[in-house]
Parts: sequence; structure tokens; C-alpha cells
Amino acid sequence: RLPVPKLEDTIRRYLNAQKPLLNDDQFRKTEELAHHFQKGIGRELHEQLVAQDNQNKHTSYITGPWFDMYLKAREPVVLNFNAFMSFNPDPKSEYNDQLIRATNMTVSAVRFMKTFRAGYLEPEVFHLNPEKSDTQIFKKIIRFVPSSLSWFGAYMVNAYPLDMSQYFRLFNSTRLPKLNRDELYTDEKAKHLLVLRNGNFYVFDVIDRDGNMLKPSEIQAHLKYILTDNSPAPAFPLGYLSSENRDTWALLRKNLLDNGNEEALQKVDSAVFCLSLDDFPIKDFVHLSHTMLHGDGANRWYDKSFNLIITKDGTAGINFEHSWGDGVAVLRFQNEVFKDSTKAPAISPQSQPASVDSSRAVQKLDFKLNDALKAGITKAKQKFDASVEALSLNMIQFHEGGKDLLKQKKVSPDAVAQLAFQMAFLRQYNQTVATYESCSTAAFKHGRTETIRPASMHTKKCSEAFVRELSKHSTEELQKLIVECSKYHGHLTKEAAMGQGFDRHLFGLRYLALSKDTALPDFYQDQAYARLNHNIISTSTLLSPAVQLGGFGPVVSDGFGVGYQVHNDWIGCNVSSYPTRNGKEFLQCIYKSLEDIFNVLKGKKMSS
Repeated sequence: RLPVPKLEDTIRRYLNAQKPLLNDDQFRKTEELAHHFQKGIGRELHEQLVAQDNQNKHTSYITGPWFDMYLKAREPVVLNFNAFMSFNPDPKSEYNDQLIRATNMTVSAVRFMKTFRAGYLEPEVFHLNPEKSDTQIFKKIIRFVPSSLSWFGAYMVNAYPLDMSQYFRLFNSTRLPKLNRDELYTDEKAKHLLVLRNGNFYVFDVIDRDGNMLKPSEIQAHLKYILTDNSPAPAFPLGYLSSENRDTWALLRKNLLDNGNEEALQKVDSAVFCLSLDDFPIKDFVHLSHTMLHGDGANRWYDKSFNLIITKDGTAGINFEHSWGDGVAVLRFQNEVFKDSTKAPAISPQSQPASVDSSRAVQKLDFKLNDALKAGITKAKQKFDASVEALSLNMIQFHEGGKDLLKQKKVSPDAVAQLAFQMAFLRQYNQTVATYESCSTAAFKHGRTETIRPASMHTKKCSEAFVRELSKHSTEELQKLIVECSKYHGHLTKEAAMGQGFDRHLFGLRYLALSKDTALPDFYQDQAYARLNHNIISTSTLLSPAVQLGGFGPVVSDGFGVGYQVHNDWIGCNVSSYPTRNGKEFLQCIYKSLEDIFNVLKGKKMSS
């Protein structure tokens, strides 16, 4: 179970995270409020949270508040919450054809779903010592241990089974807009796939009435039929509605339902997943990011648990809605789909589609729109276009070193990337700001994520040495500062992964305080608390043989959204931003920071 940290540990960790962001006077005030909270109302709230947690052993203390945080948010899901991960191309280039890849990935996705539902999907396990635990012998032995004890057997060999409770929401699931709080909807009985092309909606069954998957050649035939359908794009594409403010969209949805679209919407909501087929090739990585993060708004249904997007040249990616689950579940799905569709593809470039009557099997959904709905779609499109227009995406690849060299120098690759972001922001804006790094707590029952706070007194000191006073320090001193940052970052990461961060705990206590009719404690009304939770640098990393790159929008209007990967011999980084920040310049500063760090680690003499 996810532990509730001790209150004194949480307050200590909180103050450590505040220190680099505040001057002495501000810090004294925040420290006073924190200690006052710890002794008084905070203690009461903490005891209530622990008591509540003990009464709800089937879940974790963060589950309810976290679902509420996502589902009560009224901002559009696109750019604010949905993230993307794009697939690597198929190693066999002739398989990167849109129809072939769409067929193979759809087949692999349905295989994954059927394996999961039949209870045959291999458990997700984090192996700290794979030589001992990731072996056939261990798997054979553990299979016969009762499930109440098997996790203990796994712990003995340093293997940590991860929570898989989110996985069922991957399929047949949608976030439904409702006033004040959205709902998650799942209908596992539905057998059809939703396909979007050119803003048009199509459905066809991928599972037959006996529960078997359709033949790949039939899926290929139906997708070919959709790809060659020359219906014009709708004058009022419904997809834009899923990019609206959630309350606005909830009212428009009610209008849609009242206007005779109940059956069509039911098909959209219950579909196994949404396959979006785009009619253009990808020009470059920036174009790829724009396509997968938001696309044109007409050819997506942002409320589906995920959209599998495949462009004209067979480039594929996933855009996923974030309330139902986190990157770990989506990444497992992507890894399996990539592996299966490339190693055991269902069809080849030589395969012929089945001779079936697709015009009968494929249903094009028609929506009845009144003037209010047409006006709603027009307005949603204007807002969507304006948001996308304001968004910048930029990226760099740093080829002067990566994970191999950093491990050889005994520093954490993640710590170095995070240090580079701190240094870069200091160089560009001359300050240290609230920074967020996401860390999975899936090692616990119903765990979600915890925050690592990469901005510390260590990174501040190191960044200032590199940016402001380079000539004053010897290479050895600079190396020592980097090592200190790495050690501290490793410590924070370990704490977060073990459910010992402070962000979720304070969030849970605040949620509890808000559920009462009393005023919110002063601790939460402190400007410093608000500033720490206004995450100007929001970061997330993942590394997988299936994924080319991932990204998301800034979480605040004056922030950066940083997706990054530290590969063996290079580092990739892409940054999203709005007009108040210059993402291109931030990336140039990150590049310079990485260059400086690597030069120091290689023992080069630095001159400012």
C-alpha cells in the first residue's frame, strides 16, 4: 500500500524544496507557517487522513483526490492534460505504409486487449536485480505461491510488482464531459473500433460475436475502404467539441443528445479505441510533435482514453487522456504493440485485403446538428486554432555524450539532465523557479505519481558556479558540485518512488481541509505555497525501444513543458512554450549547459 509519510518528514522536505526559491525573509515566513501548521491544524488533518486511509485498504489515499483533481478541472484536455508518445518507425521500411501499419498496430492492440482481459498478460515488474528475478526459474516458482504471499517472494529477490489497476481503462473508455466534474465511462462489451479520417467518423467491429478478433485481412479491407472513401470533410467537424472548456462541452453534449445523436455518441464513447488516420506525411520532428500533441482538432477525439494516430507516411503515435492513468500503463501498451507489430506483423506489404463487403461492415456516423451546435463547433474551432497558434514546440539533440559516459563518471544521467535545465533557466532568466519532475508510484496499490523537486540548494549553487563565476572554480571543484547534485537528486528520486515525497501528502491534506466548512489553513494561503505549485519548468522522461519522443504542453501559461530522453550516447529534449517564454532560447541554454557539464566531467579546463 502507498504509505502516508510522517508529517514532520513532509514539512522538512517541503521546506527543503522552498529554500532555493525564496529570499531569507520569505523563507522565514514560510518556515513559521509550516511549523505552525505541523503543530496545529496540520496534525489534526494528518491524523484524519491516516484514519481514513486505514479504513480504505482496498485503495490508496491519493486515488480519490487525484481523480477529482483531473476530473474537476475545467480547462480543455488538449494541450493542458493530454500527452503524446510517438512510435519509432518499423525497422522494415516497406511496413511503414499507412494501411499496413494501421492494420498491424490495430491487430496488435486488440491482441494486447484480449491477452489482458483473459488474465494472461505478464505482470509488470520492476527488476532491481534482473539476473536473479527476471528468469524462467523464478517465474515458475512464483507461479505456485498464493497471490497474498507472491509479492513477498518477489521482494526477496529485489523484484517489485507494479500496480496494474489502470490498465482496464485503456480500452472502450472515454472521459465524458459533465458540469463541474467529468465522468470516466467504460463499456467492455462494445466490439467496434472508431476510425477518424478527414474529420469523418467511422465504426466497424474488430471482435466477432464469439469474442474472436476479426481476420487481419478483413481489418485491412475495412481500413482500406475508409482510406479510399472520398466523402468530403464535414462543414462542422464534431472533433473540435472535445477540445472545448469542459463545462461548455458538457452543455453542447447535452444538446447533441437531445438532438437525436444518442446512438452515434454511444458508438464513439464505447469504441475499443480511436484510430486517427491523417492524410499528410510528417516533415520533421517539430511537425511530428505538433501532429501528435494536438493535430488539426477535427481528426481527433481527445476524450478517448487514447487516440492511435497514423499519418500518410506510416508515422505513428499515441495521444492519451490523462485522468484515467499515467505514462506507465500507456508505455507498456506501446511497448507491446510495437514489439508485436514489428516482430510478428499480422499482414505484410504483399498481403491482399479480404474480399468482403466493407460498405456493409463499416458504418459512417452522421450527426444531426442544429444551429446552436454548429455555432458551438465554430467557436470551439476558433478557440482551438488560437491556442495552437500560441504554442511553440522546439527540440534539440545533444550528441556529445549520454548515459554511458555519465555512468562511467558515476553520476546519475537524470540528475545531469535536470541540472542542465536549472542552469539553462538561470542563464536565460537569472532566477531559480518551481520545477516538477514526474515519478511513478506504481510500486504501490493504486499508486499514481509523486513529484520530484529537482530545484535544490545543490543545483542552485552548482548553476551559479557555472553561469556566474566559472573562472573562480577549478575543474575539480565543479566536478564535485555536479556529484553533489547527482547524489541529492538520486536521494529525492528514491524517496518519491517509495511514496516519500511531500507533494501528494500535502495535496491530500489540503483536499481534506477543503471538504470541511472551515477556512483553508494559512499554510495553504501562503504565496510561497502557490508559487511552488505554479510549475514553470514541468518535466517528464521516458526511455523505450518503442518510443521516438514524447511531449506535453506547458502546465502554466508562463512555463515550459520539457520532455527528454537520455540515450546511451546522446540526449534528446523537446520543449513546449507560449509567447511569454522563449523555448528556442531555453533549448540553446540547455545545450550550452550540457556542453559545460560534459566538458567538466571529461576534465576539460573551463574558461568563462
